[in-house]
Amino acid sequence: MSRLHLNYKIIFHFFGLLLLFNGGFMMIATLISLIYKDGVTLQLFLAGLVTLLIGTFAMVGTRNHRKEMNKREGYIVVAFGWIVMSLTGTLPYLVTEAIPTFTDAFFETMSGYTTTGASILNDIEVLPEGVLFWRSTTHWIGGMGIIVLAIAILPLLGVGGMQLFAAEAPGPGGDKLHPRITDTAKRLWLIYVGYTAAETILLQIAGMSFFDAINHALSTLSTGGFSTKNASIAHWNDNPAIQYIIIFFMFLAGTNFVLSYYLFKGKVSKITKDDEFKLYFRFILCFTIVAALLIYFRANVSESSVAHPMVLGEGESAIRHGLFQVLAIVTTTGFVTADYTMWTPFLTVFFFGLMFLGGSAGSTSGGVKVVRHLILIKNGFLEFKRALHPNAILPVRYNKKSISGEIVFNILGFFILYMLSFIIGAAIFSMFQMDFESAIGLSASSLGNVGPALGDFGPVNNYAVLPALGKWWASFLMLLGRLELFTILILLTPFFWRNR
Repeated sequence: MSRLHLNYKIIFHFFGLLLLFNGGFMMIATLISLIYKDGVTLQLFLAGLVTLLIGTFAMVGTRNHRKEMNKREGYIVVAFGWIVMSLTGTLPYLVTEAIPTFTDAFFETMSGYTTTGASILNDIEVLPEGVLFWRSTTHWIGGMGIIVLAIAILPLLGVGGMQLFAAEAPGPGGDKLHPRITDTAKRLWLIYVGYTAAETILLQIAGMSFFDAINHALSTLSTGGFSTKNASIAHWNDNPAIQYIIIFFMFLAGTNFVLSYYLFKGKVSKITKDDEFKLYFRFILCFTIVAALLIYFRANVSESSVAHPMVLGEGESAIRHGLFQVLAIVTTTGFVTADYTMWTPFLTVFFFGLMFLGGSAGSTSGGVKVVRHLILIKNGFLEFKRALHPNAILPVRYNKKSISGEIVFNILGFFILYMLSFIIGAAIFSMFQMDFESAIGLSASSLGNVGPALGDFGPVNNYAVLPALGKWWASFLMLLGRLELFTILILLTPFFWRNR
Protein backbone atom coordinates (compact mmCIF):
# COMPACT_ATOMS: atom_id res chain seq x y z
CA MET A 1 0.00 0.00 0.00
CA SER A 2 1.44 3.33 -1.09
CA ARG A 3 1.55 6.45 0.94
CA LEU A 4 -1.34 8.90 0.77
CA HIS A 5 -1.00 11.74 -1.72
CA LEU A 6 -2.60 14.90 -0.37
CA ASN A 7 -3.30 18.26 -1.94
CA TYR A 8 -1.12 20.09 0.60
CA LYS A 9 -1.49 23.42 -1.16
CA ILE A 10 -5.25 23.64 -0.61
CA ILE A 11 -4.81 22.50 3.02
CA PHE A 12 -2.28 25.25 3.77
CA HIS A 13 -4.36 27.73 1.76
CA PHE A 14 -7.26 27.12 4.17
CA PHE A 15 -4.91 27.39 7.15
CA GLY A 16 -3.76 30.75 5.81
CA LEU A 17 -7.37 31.91 5.48
CA LEU A 18 -8.08 30.89 9.07
CA LEU A 19 -5.03 32.78 10.29
CA LEU A 20 -6.18 35.91 8.45
CA PHE A 21 -9.47 35.68 10.35
CA ASN A 22 -7.57 35.14 13.58
CA GLY A 23 -5.23 38.06 12.98
CA GLY A 24 -8.14 40.30 12.00
CA PHE A 25 -9.94 39.64 15.27
CA MET A 26 -6.68 40.26 17.17
CA MET A 27 -6.59 43.69 15.54
CA ILE A 28 -10.13 44.33 16.82
CA ALA A 29 -8.88 43.38 20.31
CA THR A 30 -6.02 45.84 19.74
CA LEU A 31 -8.58 48.57 19.00
CA ILE A 32 -10.45 47.75 22.23
CA SER A 33 -7.14 47.94 24.09
CA LEU A 34 -6.45 51.35 22.55
CA ILE A 35 -9.90 52.68 23.46
CA TYR A 36 -9.65 51.54 27.08
CA LYS A 37 -5.94 52.49 27.38
CA ASP A 38 -5.14 49.23 29.16
CA GLY A 39 -1.40 49.33 28.46
CA VAL A 40 -1.07 46.31 26.14
CA THR A 41 -2.06 47.85 22.79
CA LEU A 42 1.37 47.44 21.22
CA GLN A 43 1.72 43.81 22.34
CA LEU A 44 -1.71 42.90 20.94
CA PHE A 45 -0.89 44.70 17.68
CA LEU A 46 2.31 42.68 17.31
CA ALA A 47 0.43 39.42 17.99
CA GLY A 48 -2.13 40.32 15.32
CA LEU A 49 0.54 41.42 12.86
CA VAL A 50 2.54 38.18 13.22
CA THR A 51 -0.63 36.12 12.74
CA LEU A 52 -1.67 38.13 9.67
CA LEU A 53 1.79 37.82 8.12
CA ILE A 54 1.88 34.03 8.60
CA GLY A 55 -1.60 33.76 7.12
CA THR A 56 -0.69 35.97 4.17
CA PHE A 57 2.47 33.98 3.40
CA ALA A 58 0.51 30.72 3.59
CA MET A 59 -2.16 31.99 1.16
CA VAL A 60 0.24 33.65 -1.28
CA GLY A 61 2.53 30.62 -1.32
CA THR A 62 -0.37 28.29 -2.16
CA ARG A 63 -2.40 30.50 -4.49
CA ASN A 64 -1.93 28.07 -7.40
CA HIS A 65 -3.60 25.18 -5.58
CA ARG A 66 -5.90 22.60 -7.13
CA LYS A 67 -9.49 23.60 -6.30
CA GLU A 68 -10.89 20.17 -5.46
CA MET A 69 -10.76 18.87 -1.89
CA ASN A 70 -11.40 15.21 -1.10
CA LYS A 71 -12.72 13.81 2.17
CA ARG A 72 -9.30 13.09 3.66
CA GLU A 73 -8.18 16.66 3.04
CA GLY A 74 -11.46 17.87 4.54
CA TYR A 75 -10.81 15.96 7.77
CA ILE A 76 -7.27 17.36 7.96
CA VAL A 77 -8.42 20.95 7.38
CA VAL A 78 -11.14 20.70 10.04
CA ALA A 79 -9.02 18.98 12.72
CA PHE A 80 -5.70 20.73 12.22
CA GLY A 81 -7.40 24.03 11.45
CA TRP A 82 -8.65 24.14 15.04
CA ILE A 83 -5.13 23.38 16.30
CA VAL A 84 -3.54 26.04 14.07
CA MET A 85 -6.07 28.59 15.34
CA SER A 86 -5.37 27.61 18.94
CA LEU A 87 -1.58 27.77 18.55
CA THR A 88 -1.67 31.30 17.11
CA GLY A 89 -4.47 32.24 19.51
CA THR A 90 -2.03 31.91 22.41
CA LEU A 91 0.00 34.90 21.18
CA PRO A 92 -2.13 37.66 22.80
CA TYR A 93 -1.84 35.90 26.17
CA LEU A 94 1.89 35.28 25.86
CA VAL A 95 3.03 38.66 24.54
CA THR A 96 0.99 40.57 27.15
CA GLU A 97 2.11 38.09 29.86
CA ALA A 98 -1.53 37.78 30.94
CA ILE A 99 -0.80 34.04 30.88
CA PRO A 100 2.99 33.58 30.98
CA THR A 101 3.29 29.82 30.31
CA PHE A 102 2.57 28.21 26.93
CA THR A 103 0.69 25.25 28.46
CA ASP A 104 -1.72 27.51 30.31
CA ALA A 105 -2.10 29.83 27.31
CA PHE A 106 -2.86 26.89 24.99
CA PHE A 107 -5.38 25.45 27.46
CA GLU A 108 -7.19 28.81 27.76
CA THR A 109 -7.17 29.26 23.98
CA MET A 110 -8.38 25.74 23.20
CA SER A 111 -11.06 26.17 25.86
CA GLY A 112 -12.06 29.36 24.05
CA TYR A 113 -12.21 28.04 20.48
CA THR A 114 -13.98 24.83 21.53
CA THR A 115 -16.44 27.02 23.51
CA THR A 116 -15.76 25.01 26.66
CA GLY A 117 -15.21 27.95 28.98
CA ALA A 118 -12.84 26.20 31.40
CA SER A 119 -10.25 28.65 32.69
CA ILE A 120 -6.90 28.56 34.49
CA LEU A 121 -7.13 32.24 35.49
CA ASN A 122 -7.45 32.92 39.21
CA ASP A 123 -8.31 36.61 38.91
CA ILE A 124 -10.05 37.50 35.66
CA GLU A 125 -10.91 41.06 36.63
CA VAL A 126 -7.28 42.25 36.72
CA LEU A 127 -6.68 41.39 33.06
CA PRO A 128 -6.43 44.24 30.51
CA GLU A 129 -9.63 44.92 28.55
CA GLY A 130 -7.98 44.01 25.24
CA VAL A 131 -7.00 40.57 26.55
CA LEU A 132 -10.47 39.99 28.04
CA PHE A 133 -12.06 40.91 24.72
CA TRP A 134 -9.72 38.56 22.84
CA ARG A 135 -10.59 35.81 25.32
CA SER A 136 -14.32 36.23 24.62
CA THR A 137 -13.67 36.54 20.88
CA THR A 138 -12.08 33.07 20.77
CA HIS A 139 -15.47 31.76 21.91
CA TRP A 140 -17.33 33.67 19.25
CA ILE A 141 -15.02 32.55 16.42
CA GLY A 142 -15.22 28.92 17.57
CA GLY A 143 -18.99 29.04 17.94
CA MET A 144 -19.60 30.25 14.41
CA GLY A 145 -17.02 27.78 13.12
CA ILE A 146 -19.05 24.98 14.65
CA ILE A 147 -22.25 26.23 13.01
CA VAL A 148 -20.61 26.25 9.58
CA LEU A 149 -19.07 22.84 10.25
CA ALA A 150 -22.31 21.26 11.38
CA ILE A 151 -24.45 22.75 8.63
CA ALA A 152 -22.11 22.73 5.67
CA ILE A 153 -19.13 20.44 6.12
CA LEU A 154 -19.77 17.53 8.50
CA PRO A 155 -22.80 16.21 6.56
CA LEU A 156 -20.62 16.05 3.44
CA LEU A 157 -17.93 14.14 5.36
CA GLY A 158 -20.54 11.79 6.82
CA VAL A 159 -19.43 12.54 10.38
CA GLY A 160 -21.18 11.28 13.49
CA GLY A 161 -24.68 10.82 12.13
CA MET A 162 -24.80 14.42 10.92
CA GLN A 163 -26.21 13.18 7.62
CA LEU A 164 -29.53 13.78 9.38
CA PHE A 165 -28.89 17.39 8.68
CA ALA A 166 -29.18 16.76 4.96
CA ALA A 167 -32.95 17.05 5.37
CA GLU A 168 -32.75 20.55 6.87
CA ALA A 169 -29.51 22.08 5.63
CA PRO A 170 -27.04 21.97 2.76
CA GLY A 171 -25.73 18.59 1.87
CA PRO A 172 -26.65 15.79 -0.51
CA GLY A 173 -30.34 16.25 -1.27
CA GLY A 174 -33.10 17.49 1.01
CA ASP A 175 -34.52 20.89 1.83
CA LYS A 176 -31.66 23.35 1.57
CA LEU A 177 -31.48 26.85 2.95
CA HIS A 178 -29.69 27.86 -0.22
CA PRO A 179 -28.13 25.80 -2.99
CA ARG A 180 -24.61 27.02 -2.25
CA ILE A 181 -22.85 26.26 1.04
CA THR A 182 -21.05 29.61 1.02
CA ASP A 183 -24.38 31.47 0.80
CA THR A 184 -25.77 29.36 3.62
CA ALA A 185 -22.75 30.19 5.76
CA LYS A 186 -23.29 33.91 5.07
CA ARG A 187 -26.92 33.75 6.15
CA LEU A 188 -26.02 31.95 9.36
CA TRP A 189 -23.22 34.44 10.06
CA LEU A 190 -25.80 37.22 9.69
CA ILE A 191 -28.15 35.57 12.20
CA TYR A 192 -25.25 34.93 14.58
CA VAL A 193 -24.05 38.55 14.38
CA GLY A 194 -27.61 39.82 14.74
CA TYR A 195 -28.26 37.79 17.88
CA THR A 196 -24.93 38.95 19.35
CA ALA A 197 -25.76 42.61 18.69
CA ALA A 198 -29.27 42.22 20.10
CA GLU A 199 -28.03 40.62 23.31
CA THR A 200 -25.34 43.28 23.72
CA ILE A 201 -27.95 46.06 23.50
CA LEU A 202 -30.40 44.33 25.86
CA LEU A 203 -27.72 43.59 28.47
CA GLN A 204 -26.59 47.19 28.36
CA ILE A 205 -30.17 48.41 28.82
CA ALA A 206 -30.55 45.98 31.76
CA GLY A 207 -27.58 47.51 33.56
CA MET A 208 -24.32 46.02 32.28
CA SER A 209 -21.53 48.24 31.03
CA PHE A 210 -21.02 48.12 27.26
CA PHE A 211 -17.75 46.22 27.70
CA ASP A 212 -19.32 43.57 29.96
CA ALA A 213 -22.38 43.36 27.70
CA ILE A 214 -20.49 42.68 24.48
CA ASN A 215 -18.18 40.15 26.16
CA HIS A 216 -21.07 38.20 27.65
CA ALA A 217 -22.98 38.33 24.35
CA LEU A 218 -19.94 36.84 22.59
CA SER A 219 -19.80 34.10 25.23
CA THR A 220 -23.55 33.38 25.30
CA LEU A 221 -24.20 32.98 21.58
CA SER A 222 -21.18 30.70 21.27
CA THR A 223 -22.32 28.74 24.38
CA GLY A 224 -18.82 29.34 25.71
CA GLY A 225 -19.05 30.68 29.24
CA PHE A 226 -16.06 33.00 29.64
CA SER A 227 -17.03 35.96 31.80
CA THR A 228 -15.34 39.25 32.64
CA LYS A 229 -16.12 38.69 36.33
CA ASN A 230 -14.63 36.19 38.78
CA ALA A 231 -18.12 35.30 40.02
CA SER A 232 -19.45 34.77 36.46
CA ILE A 233 -23.15 35.72 36.12
CA ALA A 234 -23.57 35.49 39.90
CA HIS A 235 -21.97 38.95 39.92
CA TRP A 236 -25.42 40.19 38.80
CA ASN A 237 -27.57 38.11 41.17
CA ASP A 238 -29.10 41.38 42.32
CA ASN A 239 -30.28 42.04 38.76
CA PRO A 240 -32.59 39.22 37.57
CA ALA A 241 -33.27 41.04 34.26
CA ILE A 242 -29.68 40.40 33.15
CA GLN A 243 -29.99 36.70 33.98
CA TYR A 244 -33.30 36.35 32.11
CA ILE A 245 -31.78 37.97 29.01
CA ILE A 246 -28.88 35.51 29.12
CA ILE A 247 -31.35 32.64 29.69
CA PHE A 248 -33.25 33.62 26.53
CA PHE A 249 -30.13 33.81 24.37
CA MET A 250 -28.68 30.59 25.82
CA PHE A 251 -31.90 28.89 24.70
CA LEU A 252 -31.52 30.37 21.20
CA ALA A 253 -27.84 29.41 21.03
CA GLY A 254 -28.70 25.82 21.97
CA THR A 255 -31.30 25.64 19.19
CA ASN A 256 -30.56 24.60 15.61
CA PHE A 257 -29.61 27.85 13.85
CA VAL A 258 -31.41 26.65 10.73
CA LEU A 259 -34.67 27.03 12.69
CA SER A 260 -33.78 30.66 13.41
CA TYR A 261 -33.46 31.15 9.65
CA TYR A 262 -36.92 29.63 9.13
CA LEU A 263 -38.32 31.86 11.90
CA PHE A 264 -37.10 35.01 10.14
CA LYS A 265 -38.55 33.68 6.87
CA GLY A 266 -41.93 33.24 8.60
CA LYS A 267 -41.89 29.45 8.28
CA VAL A 268 -43.00 28.84 11.88
CA SER A 269 -44.46 25.42 11.05
CA LYS A 270 -40.92 24.23 10.27
CA ILE A 271 -40.07 24.91 13.91
CA THR A 272 -43.21 23.55 15.56
CA LYS A 273 -42.98 20.31 13.56
CA ASP A 274 -39.28 19.75 14.19
CA ASP A 275 -38.88 16.62 16.36
CA GLU A 276 -35.55 17.69 17.83
CA PHE A 277 -36.75 21.17 18.82
CA LYS A 278 -39.86 19.75 20.49
CA LEU A 279 -37.79 17.31 22.54
CA TYR A 280 -35.20 20.02 23.36
CA PHE A 281 -37.97 22.31 24.64
CA ARG A 282 -39.58 19.51 26.69
CA PHE A 283 -36.23 18.54 28.18
CA ILE A 284 -35.58 22.13 29.30
CA LEU A 285 -39.10 22.45 30.73
CA CYS A 286 -39.08 19.15 32.63
CA PHE A 287 -35.52 19.50 33.95
CA THR A 288 -36.24 23.06 35.09
CA ILE A 289 -39.33 21.95 37.03
CA VAL A 290 -37.30 19.22 38.79
CA ALA A 291 -34.43 21.60 39.60
CA ALA A 292 -36.69 24.47 40.72
CA LEU A 293 -38.74 22.26 43.06
CA LEU A 294 -35.63 20.82 44.69
CA ILE A 295 -34.05 24.25 45.02
CA TYR A 296 -37.23 25.67 46.55
CA PHE A 297 -37.83 22.88 49.08
CA ARG A 298 -34.34 21.54 49.77
CA ALA A 299 -31.64 24.06 48.88
CA ASN A 300 -30.59 27.50 50.05
CA VAL A 301 -29.65 29.46 46.95
CA SER A 302 -28.52 32.51 48.91
CA GLU A 303 -25.92 30.49 50.80
CA SER A 304 -24.65 28.80 47.64
CA SER A 305 -24.60 32.06 45.67
CA VAL A 306 -21.18 33.19 44.56
CA ALA A 307 -21.94 36.86 45.07
CA HIS A 308 -25.09 38.76 46.03
CA PRO A 309 -28.15 37.38 47.86
CA MET A 310 -31.50 36.98 46.10
CA VAL A 311 -33.65 40.08 45.68
CA LEU A 312 -37.04 38.68 44.63
CA GLY A 313 -39.24 36.00 46.16
CA GLU A 314 -37.98 32.52 46.90
CA GLY A 315 -40.25 30.96 44.28
CA GLU A 316 -39.01 33.22 41.49
CA SER A 317 -35.43 32.73 42.66
CA ALA A 318 -35.78 28.91 42.57
CA ILE A 319 -37.28 28.98 39.05
CA ARG A 320 -34.68 31.43 37.75
CA HIS A 321 -31.69 29.60 39.17
CA GLY A 322 -33.07 26.21 38.16
CA LEU A 323 -33.77 27.37 34.60
CA PHE A 324 -30.44 29.18 34.33
CA GLN A 325 -28.33 26.22 35.45
CA VAL A 326 -30.30 23.68 33.41
CA LEU A 327 -29.82 25.78 30.28
CA ALA A 328 -26.19 26.58 31.10
CA ILE A 329 -25.34 22.88 31.31
CA VAL A 330 -27.64 21.46 28.60
CA THR A 331 -26.44 24.07 26.09
CA THR A 332 -22.89 23.62 27.49
CA THR A 333 -22.57 27.39 28.04
CA GLY A 334 -21.20 26.90 31.54
CA PHE A 335 -22.19 30.22 33.11
CA VAL A 336 -23.01 29.97 36.83
CA THR A 337 -25.25 31.94 39.18
CA ALA A 338 -24.53 29.75 42.22
CA ASP A 339 -22.55 26.72 43.33
CA TYR A 340 -25.02 24.05 42.28
CA THR A 341 -22.90 21.32 43.90
CA MET A 342 -24.00 22.75 47.28
CA TRP A 343 -27.72 22.54 46.58
CA THR A 344 -28.43 18.83 47.13
CA PRO A 345 -26.52 15.61 46.31
CA PHE A 346 -29.32 14.66 43.91
CA LEU A 347 -28.97 17.92 41.96
CA THR A 348 -25.20 17.43 41.75
CA VAL A 349 -25.74 14.03 40.10
CA PHE A 350 -28.63 15.48 38.08
CA PHE A 351 -26.49 18.25 36.59
CA PHE A 352 -23.67 15.78 35.98
CA GLY A 353 -26.08 13.70 33.89
CA LEU A 354 -27.11 16.79 31.90
CA MET A 355 -23.50 17.19 30.78
CA PHE A 356 -24.11 14.23 28.44
CA LEU A 357 -27.18 15.75 26.81
CA GLY A 358 -26.00 18.71 24.74
CA GLY A 359 -28.10 21.15 22.75
CA SER A 360 -29.50 20.76 19.26
CA ALA A 361 -27.54 19.71 16.21
CA GLY A 362 -26.61 22.80 14.20
CA SER A 363 -26.28 24.90 17.35
CA THR A 364 -23.12 26.13 19.03
CA SER A 365 -23.64 23.64 21.89
CA GLY A 366 -21.32 20.74 22.60
CA GLY A 367 -22.27 17.35 24.03
CA VAL A 368 -23.96 14.38 22.39
CA LYS A 369 -26.83 16.51 20.93
CA VAL A 370 -30.56 16.07 21.43
CA VAL A 371 -31.15 14.59 17.97
CA ARG A 372 -28.87 11.63 18.73
CA HIS A 373 -30.66 10.95 22.01
CA LEU A 374 -33.96 11.16 20.13
CA ILE A 375 -32.88 8.60 17.53
CA LEU A 376 -31.47 6.30 20.23
CA ILE A 377 -34.72 6.48 22.23
CA LYS A 378 -36.87 5.83 19.16
CA ASN A 379 -34.68 2.93 18.06
CA GLY A 380 -34.78 1.49 21.59
CA PHE A 381 -38.58 1.42 21.63
CA LEU A 382 -38.63 -0.12 18.15
CA GLU A 383 -36.40 -2.94 19.41
CA PHE A 384 -39.27 -4.03 21.68
CA LYS A 385 -41.60 -4.17 18.68
CA ARG A 386 -39.00 -5.99 16.60
CA ALA A 387 -38.69 -8.61 19.33
CA LEU A 388 -42.42 -9.31 19.05
CA HIS A 389 -42.58 -8.96 15.26
CA PRO A 390 -39.19 -10.13 13.92
CA ASN A 391 -40.32 -10.07 10.27
CA ALA A 392 -41.80 -6.58 10.36
CA ILE A 393 -40.01 -3.67 8.71
CA LEU A 394 -39.96 -0.93 11.34
CA PRO A 395 -37.77 2.02 10.32
CA VAL A 396 -36.84 4.81 12.72
CA ARG A 397 -38.63 8.01 11.73
CA TYR A 398 -37.38 11.56 12.21
CA ASN A 399 -39.54 14.53 11.16
CA LYS A 400 -41.93 12.00 9.59
CA LYS A 401 -39.20 10.62 7.34
CA SER A 402 -37.60 7.18 7.52
CA ILE A 403 -33.96 7.15 8.55
CA SER A 404 -31.58 4.68 6.95
CA GLY A 405 -30.09 1.95 9.09
CA GLU A 406 -26.65 3.31 8.25
CA ILE A 407 -27.38 6.58 10.07
CA VAL A 408 -28.83 4.74 13.09
CA PHE A 409 -25.70 2.55 13.30
CA ASN A 410 -23.55 5.67 12.91
CA ILE A 411 -25.30 7.31 15.88
CA LEU A 412 -25.03 4.11 17.95
CA GLY A 413 -21.33 3.99 17.12
CA PHE A 414 -20.94 7.65 18.06
CA PHE A 415 -22.62 7.12 21.42
CA ILE A 416 -20.46 4.09 22.24
CA LEU A 417 -17.29 5.99 21.25
CA TYR A 418 -18.43 8.99 23.31
CA MET A 419 -18.93 6.90 26.44
CA LEU A 420 -15.62 5.08 25.89
CA SER A 421 -13.87 8.43 25.48
CA PHE A 422 -15.46 9.62 28.72
CA ILE A 423 -14.36 6.50 30.62
CA ILE A 424 -10.80 6.63 29.24
CA GLY A 425 -10.69 10.37 29.88
CA ALA A 426 -11.71 9.90 33.53
CA ALA A 427 -9.25 7.01 33.98
CA ILE A 428 -6.35 9.14 32.73
CA PHE A 429 -7.38 12.10 34.89
CA SER A 430 -7.42 9.76 37.91
CA MET A 431 -3.72 9.05 37.23
CA PHE A 432 -3.03 12.66 38.25
CA GLN A 433 -4.03 11.86 41.86
CA MET A 434 -7.59 13.14 41.47
CA ASP A 435 -10.51 11.87 43.48
CA PHE A 436 -13.28 9.98 41.67
CA GLU A 437 -15.75 12.88 41.60
CA SER A 438 -13.21 15.32 40.17
CA ALA A 439 -11.97 12.84 37.53
CA ILE A 440 -15.39 11.93 36.12
CA GLY A 441 -16.61 15.53 36.30
CA LEU A 442 -13.55 16.84 34.50
CA SER A 443 -13.79 14.18 31.80
CA ALA A 444 -17.51 14.78 31.17
CA SER A 445 -17.10 18.56 31.20
CA SER A 446 -14.08 18.60 28.86
CA LEU A 447 -15.56 16.13 26.38
CA GLY A 448 -18.95 17.86 26.43
CA ASN A 449 -17.42 21.38 26.27
CA VAL A 450 -19.39 22.37 29.39
CA GLY A 451 -16.79 24.24 31.48
CA PRO A 452 -17.63 23.83 35.18
CA ALA A 453 -17.30 20.26 36.44
CA LEU A 454 -17.48 18.58 39.85
CA GLY A 455 -15.24 18.23 42.89
CA ASP A 456 -12.08 20.32 42.75
CA PHE A 457 -13.19 21.72 39.38
CA GLY A 458 -16.73 22.71 40.32
CA PRO A 459 -18.58 25.90 39.33
CA VAL A 460 -16.78 28.19 41.81
CA ASN A 461 -13.31 26.75 41.11
CA ASN A 462 -11.06 26.84 38.05
CA TYR A 463 -8.54 24.58 36.34
CA ALA A 464 -5.36 26.26 37.60
CA VAL A 465 -4.53 23.34 39.94
CA LEU A 466 -4.66 20.82 37.08
CA PRO A 467 -1.15 19.46 36.33
CA ALA A 468 0.46 20.42 33.00
CA LEU A 469 -0.13 16.98 31.47
CA GLY A 470 -3.70 17.09 32.72
CA LYS A 471 -4.22 20.41 30.91
CA TRP A 472 -2.95 18.91 27.65
CA TRP A 473 -5.22 15.88 28.09
CA ALA A 474 -8.21 18.13 28.85
CA SER A 475 -7.38 20.20 25.75
CA PHE A 476 -7.40 17.04 23.62
CA LEU A 477 -10.78 15.99 25.05
CA MET A 478 -12.21 19.45 24.37
CA LEU A 479 -11.15 19.22 20.72
CA LEU A 480 -12.34 15.61 20.45
CA GLY A 481 -15.81 16.45 21.75
CA ARG A 482 -16.10 19.70 19.82
CA LEU A 483 -15.33 18.10 16.44
CA GLU A 484 -17.75 15.17 16.81
CA LEU A 485 -15.19 12.46 17.74
CA PHE A 486 -14.82 10.87 14.30
CA THR A 487 -13.12 13.92 12.81
CA ILE A 488 -10.23 13.52 15.25
CA LEU A 489 -10.21 9.75 15.83
CA ILE A 490 -10.10 8.92 12.12
CA LEU A 491 -6.76 10.75 11.90
CA LEU A 492 -5.35 8.29 14.45
CA THR A 493 -6.07 5.27 12.23
CA PRO A 494 -3.28 3.89 9.99
CA PHE A 495 -5.56 3.36 6.98
CA PHE A 496 -6.44 7.07 6.83
CA TRP A 497 -2.87 7.83 5.75
CA ARG A 498 -2.75 5.19 3.01
CA ASN A 499 -4.16 5.25 -0.48
CA ARG A 500 -6.01 1.98 -0.03
